[in-house]
Amino acid sequence: MDKLWAPWRIEYITQPKKDICILCEIPREIKSKDRENLLLYRGKSAFILLNRYPYNNGHLMISPYRHVPSITDLTDQEALEIHKLTKLSIKLLDITMKPDGYNIGANIGRAAGAGIDQHYHLHIVPRWVGDTNYMPIISNTKVIVEYLLDTYDKLRKNLNKIIKLL
Repeated sequence: MDKLWAPWRIEYITQPKKDICILCEIPREIKSKDRENLLLYRGKSAFILLNRYPYNNGHLMISPYRHVPSITDLTDQEALEIHKLTKLSIKLLDITMKPDGYNIGANIGRAAGAGIDQHYHLHIVPRWVGDTNYMPIISNTKVIVEYLLDTYDKLRKNLNKIIKLL
């Protein structure tokens, strides 16, 4: 059985929680802060965000603008757009990072591991054969091989190319 280890995320999980929802606040910021906030794409009812605490390089999140806790609370329009953005994200990651596969899923509720349990979001985690190595096990360290803003810039550049083709 393969395991996706992420012990470096404990800092995020155990930090004091703020009264604000970052998935509500980030898209409300002005567009000129998108890079700083790692917001890649703004759709009509949902957006794509690079995860600040990634399981792997290129870890994306897709979220509706509306603050709802579960997939069952989404409108049909939101659900459809989230799935379209999932397809777009996979195309983008395929072109930019060439992963061997993906983990795609949502953690609904704190018991399921949701760090932001009141605002539904979908995770897209690119995976490469052999991306889990001895570092997380032996030294409690995950190797993220690229600076987040460099990843953001590469994804954003290719996203613009893909959008022009749609």
